[in-house]
Amino acid sequence: MASERTTVIVPGPDGDREISVSSPSREVWPAAGITKRELVDYVLAIAEPFLRANGNRPVSLERFRDGIDGEAFFSKNPPKGTPDYVDAVTVTYNSGRSHPQVVLTEPAALVWAVQMNTVVFHPWASLAADPDRPVELRIDLDPQPGTDFSDAAAVAPLMRDVLAEAGLDSWIKTSGNRGIHLFCPIEPTHEFLDVRHAAIAAGRELARREPERVTMNWWKEERGQRIFVDFNQTNRDRTMAGAYSPRALPDATVATPITWDELPTVDPHAFTVRTVPRRLAEIGDPWAHIARNPGRIDTLLEWWQRDLDDGLGELPFPPEFPKMPGEPPRVQPSRARSEQ
Repeated sequence: MASERTTVIVPGPDGDREISVSSPSREVWPAAGITKRELVDYVLAIAEPFLRANGNRPVSLERFRDGIDGEAFFSKNPPKGTPDYVDAVTVTYNSGRSHPQVVLTEPAALVWAVQMNTVVFHPWASLAADPDRPVELRIDLDPQPGTDFSDAAAVAPLMRDVLAEAGLDSWIKTSGNRGIHLFCPIEPTHEFLDVRHAAIAAGRELARREPERVTMNWWKEERGQRIFVDFNQTNRDRTMAGAYSPRALPDATVATPITWDELPTVDPHAFTVRTVPRRLAEIGDPWAHIARNPGRIDTLLEWWQRDLDDGLGELPFPPEFPKMPGEPPRVQPSRARSEQ
């Protein structure tokens, strides 16, 4: 029996494209009853702000063949049969290997990604034109056990103040889960390791000011009931759900840009595949002008050097990374003590 299919007509810069979508009635989010066709409609409704935030840059696609309750896998390289309206750029990973990575530039590419069972879009912090130099400093405020979104929301304005002292404007979005992301547009003058160090400097400064509420400790056993500033999200090939990306969570939440005025009362669970298009129609895109005035990370790098001079060195990298210069041992502190 032939599988169920539907054809979607997608306007684009080179005219309309006809895209065949298989299994449109399959539920991607079974608990919410949201189908693959509804996800197609969603990406078409938010295509303009989505591409403004995530387009023209390397992106990893988190795909689910059988809906979010099934197995997930990541696509970075363009799969066999990728249409010519889906671009690619060669990027270098931390291992030193280089491969092409998907780049999305038009609405039809988003529909293609959904046809390939993509649910979550993970864009790099750099553009395809210069993938080695980020155009964003990203700060991930990650609530730890015993804390929640409201705790991250209380810390976010304090981080905003720190970044403002360093000459950077902060824009915020929900993570689609419990956390908050701050994005600072920056000039692409430094490579990823420098931007990581800038993020560490900002996080350390906030942790000094708010030691009871904020932590920079990589090891979970040392974080306590505080908000963790996840500095490792600034590394090359480490990404977070992009603006307006759905999340693979039961209620189909979306990582949603918000204004600072909204932050004190916002409910991140209210932003879903079904509600975000209406929100955009009513209030517009809070990130419409995010790239207008990029800043520089020079002051944060001065803070990084100041901390180095005071004896604070490099912090641990993710386990899949090669050993990095100046990195401390990748040994859980309690294990290190037990082996002494």
